[in-house]
Amino acid sequence: MSSSRVEKLSFCLQNVLGDKVTNATEQLGELTLSVLPGDLLWAMRTLRDHPDLGFEMLIDLCGLDYSAYGSESVTGNDLTGKRFAVVYHLLSIKHNHRLRIKGFVDDDEFPVVDSVIGIWPSANWFEREAFDLYGIVFTGHPDLRRILTDYGFIGSPFRKDFPLSGNVEMRYDPDQRRVIYQPVSIEPRQITPRVIREEHYGDTE
Repeated sequence: MSSSRVEKLSFCLQNVLGDKVTNATEQLGELTLSVLPGDLLWAMRTLRDHPDLGFEMLIDLCGLDYSAYGSESVTGNDLTGKRFAVVYHLLSIKHNHRLRIKGFVDDDEFPVVDSVIGIWPSANWFEREAFDLYGIVFTGHPDLRRILTDYGFIGSPFRKDFPLSGNVEMRYDPDQRRVIYQPVSIEPRQITPRVIREEHYGDTE
């Protein structure tokens, strides 16, 4: 997106959303806006329905875990002590605009945010994925359950404090004739990528 189009979109968003936007950044020709959880549904519905915006398509939705970064106040950023966030990627076909919305979640222990299924039905599986992998709960979701891991899975595998080898493993027990869970038998290890270089790499001659 050209700089003039980004500036025009930014000005329009500022006029329409006003103080609902807590932070706005531009990188690589794309805008990212941050909103508070309490303002999320109003902001999303406005982004879809306002004639000058018309973001009628939700392309993607994902969770974020800032982990240790959430405890720091970074200059020029909006990480005011919040660990989890939900990021929405929107597209306006009518105006050919793309926009990223970031909503930080208030409670780190039990992250909860409103579902946007009533605005974009395509959010259904995206929200289930964020629930499964990050443990973020979407209130108002009609069928919030795991989608990638099994229903008895313990923990949230995309959280940064989740152990690399997991907490438990599952196997079939022939004596009990069923699948059982047991403590992980894999020893923790440091994964070091293998570096392959061509012969005489770095030679100056």
